[in-house]
Amino acid sequence: MKQSMVKRVGSALLALCLCVSLAACGGSGTSSASSESSQSQSQSSSSESQPSSSESQASSESSDASAEETGTELSGKVTVYMPSPAGLADKIAAAFTEKTGVEVEQFQGTTGEILARLETEAANPVADVVILASWSDGLSMKEDGQIVSYTPENADKINEGWVDEDSMLFGYSASAVGVIYNTTVYPELSADWAGLADSQYADDIAIPDPEKSGACKDFLAGLVTGLDDGEAIMESWANNGLTVPGANAAALEAVTTGEKGILIAGVDYNAYSSIADGEPINIYYPESGTVVNPRPAMIMKTAPNMENAEAFIDFLFSDEAQQLVADAYLLPGRSDVECSNRTNLDEIPQIDTNWDEMMQVADDTAAKLNELCQ
Repeated sequence: MKQSMVKRVGSALLALCLCVSLAACGGSGTSSASSESSQSQSQSSSSESQPSSSESQASSESSDASAEETGTELSGKVTVYMPSPAGLADKIAAAFTEKTGVEVEQFQGTTGEILARLETEAANPVADVVILASWSDGLSMKEDGQIVSYTPENADKINEGWVDEDSMLFGYSASAVGVIYNTTVYPELSADWAGLADSQYADDIAIPDPEKSGACKDFLAGLVTGLDDGEAIMESWANNGLTVPGANAAALEAVTTGEKGILIAGVDYNAYSSIADGEPINIYYPESGTVVNPRPAMIMKTAPNMENAEAFIDFLFSDEAQQLVADAYLLPGRSDVECSNRTNLDEIPQIDTNWDEMMQVADDTAAKLNELCQ
């Protein structure tokens, strides 16, 4: 009987242990599944909260496209040396600043004054962009290694021949020289260059100082290299009483006041502007041709603000700047911009010019003219 009781108690204890063991196994399996589920959810949540590599790349490309569309933000200043007309220089500077936020510091003067200033500052360069009224002087700066190459915006629209082969000189505008005459003295005038040595014009002809006026210097260089009798024509003017009142403005004033009746190699934009102001003058281009002188804009190799200099060159060929050029009676640098207030480029008879040859003789020819007129 005791043995039977012991067996029953043992069986009960065995069954109890078996239940506890099974419960423990079941609890352990549930905990593991819960952990795996939690880990899976955590990974899923983490994956969703961070963009995939493809999404990151797409976002980066979008930002780059946006930056490219808006362009690089400019700041600071750009220093520009420019010839007359002063009103045009001021308008271009103001428009560039309004568009970019870059301040423009200017020095305005004749080509001779600008070149003299550059020489003075050679040890401590200041200028970023230099614009001259003489293509040959620009070529000389290139030959001296003072400027750098660049491809401006709208380069494909620039007049043929107004960018040099190394893309260092950019003719953003141009002037031509002609014969300007006082209409109260000569109601009509159409004499060719050689004809101005006629005795009827004796002591009544003037010319801008070619050592101060880049446009006049280049014209004389074109005259003596482009016409067979060019040098003889120049000498005949001197023999007919040719005078040199000064640079372009002073020479024009001599004619507008009637001190002289005729100005040889007068800069055309000055004439058109004066005519619009009611001055008693007129201008024509002699039939044997004249020199159209692109005004080279150049980036200095020593430019302290290179990025702003490039932006300024770009702006010079913008629609806005080119219209300002046309409004100032200059010839625009772009072939798709025409003038309504003056003779256009394709209407001006031109001497066949070789700028390399002209550059070689320009300074000597200018000096010779002044010697002849002393």
